[in-house]
Amino acid sequence: MPIGVFDSGLGGLSILAALQKKLPDQAFIYFGDNANAPYGPKDSDEIFALTTAACTRLFDMGCDLVIIACNTSAATALHKLQTEWLPKGKRRVLGVFVPMIENLTRRNWGDNAPPTHTGLANVALFATVATISSGAFPRELKFRARDVLVEGQACPGLVDAIEAHDEAGARLLVNRYVGAVLERFPKPQAAVLGCTHFPLVRDMFAAALPPETRLIDQPDIVADSLADYLARYPHFAETGTTRYLTSGDEAAVSAGAARFLGRDARFAAL
Repeated sequence: MPIGVFDSGLGGLSILAALQKKLPDQAFIYFGDNANAPYGPKDSDEIFALTTAACTRLFDMGCDLVIIACNTSAATALHKLQTEWLPKGKRRVLGVFVPMIENLTRRNWGDNAPPTHTGLANVALFATVATISSGAFPRELKFRARDVLVEGQACPGLVDAIEAHDEAGARLLVNRYVGAVLERFPKPQAAVLGCTHFPLVRDMFAAALPPETRLIDQPDIVADSLADYLARYPHFAETGTTRYLTSGDEAAVSAGAARFLGRDARFAAL
């Protein structure tokens, strides 16, 4: 069966590219909800409704495993989706948040032991307004790691600049948001790019942050996590190709995706 990969727009292509590199024979269906992007400024009820609608579409196309490659959806909607909405049975929905927490704390998600000192003392989180407002990242992190200070920085406008391929505008915003964090938190031990768009401007974040700050983005972490998951649950794997679907204008989205990926990705309307 194909594995569904869902994002509010084009940012999830950074995750998909890493998945394709790690699992070159796996069949994927990528769905970008470009007609409703961006999700970051939306309230939690709307994000939940859009996320469950997207998962339903992918389920209907035969995807029994869906990866929510959108931090806003994962932070805001995933827990409720898994505990209250997801129909009981063989289908699964996973998010990109969990692998990042596991990587930071060096603890598997199923490890329910009390929080411990992991060597992690402080973290800067750059994400959308909705992700920061959800409080999901510091909450989940502190379940596993003791005495960790999290400094969250919402980055409104950065997703729009990235999708518009506005390099100068994106750099200006990155410098502004990193500067705001460093005023409050001069030497973060780690900095997390908590939006799947942000790895596309990773070099900008790296240039703006102190050289000793460990910069963490998600694509390779998520790809390694999915490979491990499929090794444990091989019935979700299927050999095949990738289909690209969008709720937006397929020509415009295809053009934007080509800029993101550096190669053609032909989207069809869904």
